Amino acid sequence: MTDKIKIGVLGAGTWGVALSRMLCNEGHKVTVWSAIEKEIEDISSSRVHPNLPEIELPEQIEYTKDIKNACLGNDILLFAVPSPFVRATARKAAPYVSAGQIIVDVAKGIEEDTLYMMSEIIAEEINNPEVKIVALSGPTHAEEVVKDFPTTIVSASKDIEAAEYVQKVFNTESMRVYTNDDILGVELCGALKNVIALACGIAAGLGCGDNAKAALITRGIAEISRLGMAMGLREQTFGGLAGIGDLIVTATSMNSRNLRCGMLLGQGVPVEEATKRVGMVVEGLNALPAAIKLAKKYNVEMPIVEAANAVVSGNVNVSEVVRTLMSRDLKSELSASAFLEK
Repeated sequence: MTDKIKIGVLGAGTWGVALSRMLCNEGHKVTVWSAIEKEIEDISSSRVHPNLPEIELPEQIEYTKDIKNACLGNDILLFAVPSPFVRATARKAAPYVSAGQIIVDVAKGIEEDTLYMMSEIIAEEINNPEVKIVALSGPTHAEEVVKDFPTTIVSASKDIEAAEYVQKVFNTESMRVYTNDDILGVELCGALKNVIALACGIAAGLGCGDNAKAALITRGIAEISRLGMAMGLREQTFGGLAGIGDLIVTATSMNSRNLRCGMLLGQGVPVEEATKRVGMVVEGLNALPAAIKLAKKYNVEMPIVEAANAVVSGNVNVSEVVRTLMSRDLKSELSASAFLEK
């Protein structure tokens, strides 16, 4: 158990609210901010999130329209905004962030222009080495966390003491938290698993079965880990909760907005209409451009990512995607180094 602390939550989406509920129920003082004022008004008055209608939120959660109130004096700042808004949010919060605070980011994405992970964006905007940054990532649907279903997650930071502090704060009877010092590896997994989940959804929308889904998940984590290794990240991360764990849940659960969006794309629904039908941010679409650029930068072959990008970009008839993937040159599943080990 940790001492009860004060936590500011930046973002009132399903994930931010699910974590706010969990932390509040653990006795921590939680203040939630959103850039969308009506969102704050509605949730604070109804104590219900529109996308989590079955759960009444604790009365102890406080809500604010002023980001200053969510930052000043809090021990932890939880960034829970969609990845495209992380930089703007960090810039807005920066004047109110002080030494000794820990920023915990749960957004999953890669910035297209800089190819920065979310922690790198936050560090650049906050520009204070005395503020520690932790990425919290893993197989965690808000729809289950808000119901206290058993869940596991990874607290990752270059500063292992910060990761361990966050581990203790977020660990509950229903949430088990592990630590990892490979923060960029954890973040890469969190961003790219959404892209692979899109591909799984496209295959499902085309009528492919479980065999294809298993193949895409398995070869998908191979692509992600191949890129991660080229970037100098830890191989073990990709076989852990933030890697294969998060990919499995995102690529198989109907709670996954990436999977649902992909299914619509596979059925021929245009991207804008598919996104509208899902009704929430589809992070796999946001991560695709950066994923393509990273593959090119590190000269890594990522055929599943490229196929998903071709569909989203409208550069290929969706019905041709499976044929293209299945007709690639035959290869061994093992790497060259595996043959040398014989």
